[in-house]
Amino acid sequence: MDIYHKILKKPITSIHNRQLRIEVLFLSVVIGAWGGISAVLLKNIAYYTHQWVTQGFDFGKGYYAYLALPLIGLSLTVLFTNYVVKDKLSHGVSIVLHAISKRFGKLPKHNLYSSMVASIFTITFGGSMGFEAPIVLTGGGIGSFLGRRFHMNRKTIIILVGAGASGALAGIFKAPIASTIFSLEILMIDLTMASLIPILIASVTGASMAYFLMGNQVLFSIHLSQSYQVDNLPYYAILGIFTGLVSLYFTRTTFMIENLMDKFKRKIDKVLVGGIMLGIIIYVFPSIYGEGYEFLRMLISGNANVLVNQNIAASSGRIWHLLLLLGLIMVFKVIAMATTGASGGVGGIFAPSLFMGGVAGVFYAKMINVLPFVNVPEKNMGVVGMAGVMAGVMHAPLTGIFLVAEFTGNYQLFAPLIFTAIFSYLTISLFETHSIYTKRLAEKGELMTHHKDKAVLQMMRVSNLIETNFRTINKNANLGDLVQVLTNSERNLVAVVDDENNFQGIIFMNDIRNIIFKPELYNTIRVDELMYMPEPLVSPDETMEEVTRKFQDTGNYNLPVIKDGKYLGFVSRAQVFSQYRKLLREFSDE
Repeated sequence: MDIYHKILKKPITSIHNRQLRIEVLFLSVVIGAWGGISAVLLKNIAYYTHQWVTQGFDFGKGYYAYLALPLIGLSLTVLFTNYVVKDKLSHGVSIVLHAISKRFGKLPKHNLYSSMVASIFTITFGGSMGFEAPIVLTGGGIGSFLGRRFHMNRKTIIILVGAGASGALAGIFKAPIASTIFSLEILMIDLTMASLIPILIASVTGASMAYFLMGNQVLFSIHLSQSYQVDNLPYYAILGIFTGLVSLYFTRTTFMIENLMDKFKRKIDKVLVGGIMLGIIIYVFPSIYGEGYEFLRMLISGNANVLVNQNIAASSGRIWHLLLLLGLIMVFKVIAMATTGASGGVGGIFAPSLFMGGVAGVFYAKMINVLPFVNVPEKNMGVVGMAGVMAGVMHAPLTGIFLVAEFTGNYQLFAPLIFTAIFSYLTISLFETHSIYTKRLAEKGELMTHHKDKAVLQMMRVSNLIETNFRTINKNANLGDLVQVLTNSERNLVAVVDDENNFQGIIFMNDIRNIIFKPELYNTIRVDELMYMPEPLVSPDETMEEVTRKFQDTGNYNLPVIKDGKYLGFVSRAQVFSQYRKLLREFSDE
């Protein structure tokens, strides 16, 4: 019988793995379809809400409603997030990254709908953000929900979160390749067949649902009158450097405004200040209203009449006047976007980065075309510029290249897209190590990376590794009391505490071995004479990367865990290594 079981052991495991793969592939289809439908639903509701809110508007002219609409939208968003959802929804991609890094892909159930509703309030009323990050969070929530509902393991849940994010994003842009690359490049999902196939299936399914429900038109269709010419490659390389610098301005300004808005402690103050600022900006530059795709399409197509409120300053055909307007729009678009998010609005940076890239591309083309020996196609530069800023802001050149190629339908620009995206990424990398999504997480030590060892450490928590089978003794006890404690102890360390469990130090058994067998000393030597304060101490809130560095620097086998001065237990090198190997094996298993 034992031999029989040994023979059957491998086939049974193989069958189990095959069944798991089939379940994951099936869930990928469901997740992709659900994400695609969610994307279509979001875009349609947003479209009709926008039409209702702006009914009768001529966006080339100023309406005083511009001053009030953003404030109304931000107020509705904050009321919804604070009193209905009771959770933070801004920075949707960062929320997904945090869930992958620290929560094994677990996202709250409200993410199935909450970010969609909140983003509609924000953006259709003028908030200068995009719907892409909210739909990524929605898709990630779908993958997390179904993964846990079907009792998948932690690695599989993370893959399904990536599949959901890709499927929903593919539904927005009808760009399955770029959406797949997004999960690999930005969400840091491993590039293995076990991860890639579910994400591809979800992306294709999400895009197919969008095609089925909304037709074959791409989101941003532009007819290019001039084809790509090899002679212009140097100009595209310079455009890459320029968009890299624009991306740096985008990133630094965003964090600066967020830090400034954080100084307002009351949420109502943030909403009032942000809503008023945003209203003024949109009143002067109506093109900054909402996502801005329609205005960007008109600009790249050669119509610049809607860039500024015509009641304040009429657009002019003079090149320097137009360049000034485009420059101001690039400056204020980022301010409007960052103000929207920092004031409590919900949205993403996909649309703003594409908007900035398109404006930057047209600005650059018009500027260098002033030179008598230069004649670069402005439309091409505008389209390619979108990939440049996206690659720089997100530190994701492949996502920028394929997304712009797919959602504009202009595949003939692959070479310029590659040149510009790479040069943009290299330029911003000189100044910023992390993307706008990952900088905050990296500063907190909560970022998963493609380095598998670091990724596994990110998933480990000190609180789950605390060992409490170490004995404690009061600092006022004597040697005799300590001997009694050691008699019943399984460990060679004793933690010394006071009457309120405040940590005082430790006693190492080897240090007192020469006196524990001398009864005449039991009543004369106090515990506080034998203890010492170890270095370093560990907080349960520290990252495992910091803890392992402490083990490496000190050579200690056990480190005390202290919170607010209170003794909690010890974390041991052996336990950390055992948990690390377990997680590494789990996440390396195909």
